[in-house]
Amino acid sequence: MTRTVYYTATTLDGFIADPDDSLDWLMRQAQEDGGAQNYESFIKGVGAVVMGSTTYEWVLAHLEKSGEAWFYSQPSWVMTTRELPVLEGADVRFASGSVADVYDDLRTAAGDLDIWVVGGGDLAGQFADAGHLDEIVVSIAPVALGAGRPILPRRLELRLVETAQNGAFVTARYEVDGILLEDR
Repeated sequence: MTRTVYYTATTLDGFIADPDDSLDWLMRQAQEDGGAQNYESFIKGVGAVVMGSTTYEWVLAHLEKSGEAWFYSQPSWVMTTRELPVLEGADVRFASGSVADVYDDLRTAAGDLDIWVVGGGDLAGQFADAGHLDEIVVSIAPVALGAGRPILPRRLELRLVETAQNGAFVTARYEVDGILLEDR
């Protein structure tokens, strides 16, 4: 059964990027290959990817700087209202409007695998608002930024289903139980 999963990393104080959208804090953290909640195991179960335009622009800048190729073999949607470049050979599709409008295309592309909400936090919140966010998998780094992009700017009810350690990270997997209605 296809699930929509927000798989991400955060600082101890709840930010996925610093105020300049940098992830330098994340790249310095030790992680065990094959450890708990590791990326390699996770990505094998992903059939479609969706991200916001800021995340996409970060990926493009990282690829340009590093000389690496596009990260994803899966079809990838970018939610944006702007015209953005496409990397040659990458299966990138641009969409605007409600995430509910692209959800069926994501499910079809994913097949029996999962949909990964790469980022950002507001995009994951939009999936939650639409009733299409099933799980949050988060690696918590021993870093505090004091400001930046929040992991999830919504109030949600979650159910903890797994915790572990992977290198410097505490990992946690939550099922989404629902949105706190008094905040809507």
